[in-house]
Amino acid sequence: MKTIKFSLIFIITFSRLLGQDIQSTQVYPDKKVAFRIYAPKAKNVELKSYDKWDKIEFKKDDSGVWEGYWFNVEDGVYSYYFEVDGMKVVDPQSPLSRESTPTVLVKTKEQFYTQRDNIKHGAIAKRYYYSSTLNKTRRLHVWTPPGYEKSTEELPVLYLVHGGGGSDISWSSIGCANNILDNLYADGKIKPMVVVMPNGTIETPQLLDRPLIFKKEFMNDILPFIEETYRVKSSPEERAIIGLSMGGLETLEIIMDYPDQFAYVGILSSGWWLSDTWKQARGIVDDKSKRKSQVIGMSDKFKQTNKLLFFTQGGKEDHAYENGMETQLLFDNAGIKYQFESISGGHTYKVWRQNLYKIAPMLFKNNLN
Repeated sequence: MKTIKFSLIFIITFSRLLGQDIQSTQVYPDKKVAFRIYAPKAKNVELKSYDKWDKIEFKKDDSGVWEGYWFNVEDGVYSYYFEVDGMKVVDPQSPLSRESTPTVLVKTKEQFYTQRDNIKHGAIAKRYYYSSTLNKTRRLHVWTPPGYEKSTEELPVLYLVHGGGGSDISWSSIGCANNILDNLYADGKIKPMVVVMPNGTIETPQLLDRPLIFKKEFMNDILPFIEETYRVKSSPEERAIIGLSMGGLETLEIIMDYPDQFAYVGILSSGWWLSDTWKQARGIVDDKSKRKSQVIGMSDKFKQTNKLLFFTQGGKEDHAYENGMETQLLFDNAGIKYQFESISGGHTYKVWRQNLYKIAPMLFKNNLN
């Protein structure tokens, strides 16, 4: 174990020292992407990505630098990390390496999620708050629209929750949320709003407990902090919440107990763990009867307040697909109306960026129902 730790420290330290000599990622005009890492003592290097699953071959040169390639890569933002002799190594050359999974941008033309130069941009701020639920200081990110600093107007607020394994920086890094919101705002497609990206990761052994703990922290600590710190409206009609994957489960938990507090709700690539396939593959299953009763129990209050409920999936290849369909059946049973869209792309930010781009313009509009 000491040898492995020393090797990882060696890799990270010397990759940083070499600095200019190693360009860890390089995108070529023909859509080839190179990945490089300095690991002279390693026996094997692999590349992993949550967004692209091509297995690539790495070769080591005489200086100890390993190099491998993706070919014919579609435009997009792709997460990645290295596995060096079976150990995960986050790219030490990436500016995101200390906070999030590094990403590489492949772009041949302007996309809805890429930064535009000819528009006014909003601001992304890191904010720290004390979590009485977890008894420690936690962090979140907040996007405010152009001109917010000079205005006195109160704005509606969207809470945007990441998925499992992510953090409060995920939506604004690999999710490109700030670029998406900037572009939509510049094009007049969204109302001015404050967008809060909290940290939904809760460290607890039991997976099913995590959404419950986050629900408590969200309502007791995060929501009050935002409403005390920012000029945001506090009525349910001026609040929205969207969560992806694990964040979708956390969003479901919140609306079960607080069905009349959010008029706009988005559940992206998520659903309670109800499918038989999930049970067989993961050994985890939720209580379908309990969930059915919960949805029926909250339905009257939810219908009175809700203006938009939007479910999405990344096609049948999305590993949350079956759970999502099972969950939607419970809302059907309770007579709750919703919109649904499935986009090919799997359980990835390629899909979730499109979801945000579509749903954000629908928020805080009074004529949806």
